[in-house]
Amino acid sequence: MNTDELLEVVTGAAAAWGLKLLGVLLAICVAWIMAGWVRGAMLRSFERTGFDATLSRFFSNLARYAILVAAVLGCLGVFGIQTTSFAAVIAAGGLAIGLAFQGTLSNFAAGVMLLVFRPFKVGDVVVVGGTVGTVQEIELFTCDITAPDNRRITMPNSSIFGAKIENLSHHPERRVDVSVGTAYDADLDRTREVLERCLSAVEGVLAEPEPQVFLAALGASSVDWQLRGWCKTEDYWDVWQRIIRDSKYALDAAGIGIPFPQRDVHLDDTVVAALTKDR
Repeated sequence: MNTDELLEVVTGAAAAWGLKLLGVLLAICVAWIMAGWVRGAMLRSFERTGFDATLSRFFSNLARYAILVAAVLGCLGVFGIQTTSFAAVIAAGGLAIGLAFQGTLSNFAAGVMLLVFRPFKVGDVVVVGGTVGTVQEIELFTCDITAPDNRRITMPNSSIFGAKIENLSHHPERRVDVSVGTAYDADLDRTREVLERCLSAVEGVLAEPEPQVFLAALGASSVDWQLRGWCKTEDYWDVWQRIIRDSKYALDAAGIGIPFPQRDVHLDDTVVAALTKDR
């Protein structure tokens, strides 16, 4: 092959590959612009619908990268590179990553479920995993909770969604249950009357549902009563303290005792006799 023929071959190949390269660069630029436009459009759409900000960014970025990856794989086919092998490599890599990040992915899945089903929201007081606190932030992998003593607790989502979730502030009203023990020699009907009058007069106790004084049990040292009154959820702890305080004052004013634990000790006659003889 002489110089002219070689030059002709090189020129033809450069022209053919140059056009393909130019087309690939153009396609990647278009894909880049389109990916950015799709991401922005999804973000704006999520903002208009009031969708969660964390999930909005995640899904928008996911769509952007999906478009870019599809564009790159399509451009590789232009140069005769088989993309099926890349698909196998990507699948194997995805499996390896999934196994390595099994705990992280479970937290992510649990976070998505928490955001979809909404067992609680930011600002709710919850009991999760033995932890009581106010929800500060719900993220994809963790939840931030502030304890009553102002400790910040970060919990993985998988430990929350897989356990019992108790939302203390979900309903606008809560029932306060306070146990009170009275002396056995106190008249039951009179004791009930005193406690009912006291419970109805406690500040913050609602008239509906009606307050209830419940005879719970005959204890070892006292007759056990339970005072049940409904209140606004935000007033729960204040009402609880008022019921305890006012019931004590009411029982004292009525001359009804609140006994201490008592125990009767019986001694065998032979033991008593032996102790007496020694003296």
